[in-house]
Formats: sequence, C-alpha cells, structure tokens
Amino acid sequence: MASSAALLEGYLSPLLTGNRVACRDYVRRLLEQQPDAMRIYFDLLWPAMERVDKLYRQDKINTAVESMATRINRAIADQLQVHLPRCAWKGKKILIACAPGEPEELGAQMCADMFEARGWEVYFVGGGIPNDEICGLVGQLRPDLLLIFGTQPSGVPSIRHLIEMIHGIGLHPTMNIMVSGGVFNRADGLWKEVNADVFARSAEQVLPLAEEAPPRSAEPPKSGAPKKRRRRRSQVPAGAAAE
Repeated sequence: MASSAALLEGYLSPLLTGNRVACRDYVRRLLEQQPDAMRIYFDLLWPAMERVDKLYRQDKINTAVESMATRINRAIADQLQVHLPRCAWKGKKILIACAPGEPEELGAQMCADMFEARGWEVYFVGGGIPNDEICGLVGQLRPDLLLIFGTQPSGVPSIRHLIEMIHGIGLHPTMNIMVSGGVFNRADGLWKEVNADVFARSAEQVLPLAEEAPPRSAEPPKSGAPKKRRRRRSQVPAGAAAE
C-alpha cells in the first residue's frame, strides 16, 4: 500500500468534489489490497475528516462542500464497519457523546465502531443530548469510560459543564472521562481546562489510552454539591438487595 499521505491525497480529490462512487471504489480497492479495515480508519477516514474540517475553518471550502464530504465519509464508515475485526468481549463499557453537528457525529461514530471492534460494550448517543440526560445514562449504565468528541469551540462550554456536573455530584467516581476531536488538538491544554481525565489526539491513540487508563480515584462530592439521601431499610423495595 502507498504511504498514509499518498492514500489521503488520492481520496481527497473525489471526496471534495462530492463523487460518492469514486470514494466507495477507492476504499474498496484499499480493502482488496489490505483487508485491515482498522488501518483505513486510522490512515484515511480520520485524517480525511480532520483535513475537511481544517479546509472549512480556513475558508478554502464552503459549507456545501464540507457537508457533502462529511456525509460521504460517514457513509463510507457505515460500510467499512462490518469489515472491522472482532475481539472477544473485554468486560468494559463505554458511553460516547458529542456536540451537535455532522463532523462531531462522524468522529464519535468512528470511535464507537473502533471500541466495539476491540470488544467493548458500546453505547453511542450522538450529539444534542441534554447534559442531565447524559448524567442519567452514566448513573444507569455505570460505564468504565465516557468519551466526548468535539471539533468546534462553541461546544466546549457544554462539555466543561457536563464534566463539572459528573464530578460535582460524585455520579460515578471511578469512571474516566476522555475527550478527543479537533478543538482539543488546536488548543494546548484545553482538555485539562475542562477537567477531562484523558485526551486522545488521534484515532490511533483512542483505544490504547482508554485501555491503559486506571480507574479514576474516587473523590467525595464537592462542597455545596447535592448529596444522595440514604434510604432507611424499611423504604427499600422488596427484592432490591438482590439487584
């Protein structure tokens, strides 16, 4: 196979002109040469997503081109997902969310595909979900990791608020929170400012960082945060102890 840079340049030409058939054929030929679909995520789809975002931010492509390219990339990811290798279940669970918008949805979807292939139990809610509902899912699912994907500065305040909510009420103290996406790549230290535990700069970093991260140290709820009320034994429904 050609180098990653050459692969990307060959794909960008049909991608930026909205040529869906040429993009599908390009990826099909790559699969025939190298059946490792995960490498196509790493070397082609993720870099293409980042390049389209960069060109759009630099006003080198307009909204129509950015939208066409992103949707083609997402359709290719849908088709490529079935070719990913499947590992045995690892006994780990992840919840993935993102800011509203097609680029965010694409990056988060690719992360969901990769974690599922690696043997994680994956819950992907996409973008535009209210923070309190994400908190509700964290409490219900008790995931090992919450991954938040973002590309635009406008989504950062909501991400920061969500993390503050989770930490503030001690919702799931040992759960790590990872952030990824272009907005965190472009601003050094932004991931620390939003109080995330882990930051993945690229697609290749997402899985190893998630799997190597130890459980977060449990912390007591912050001062002033609401505390959970303990039920009296007489208030516990019958059979609840067995749940």
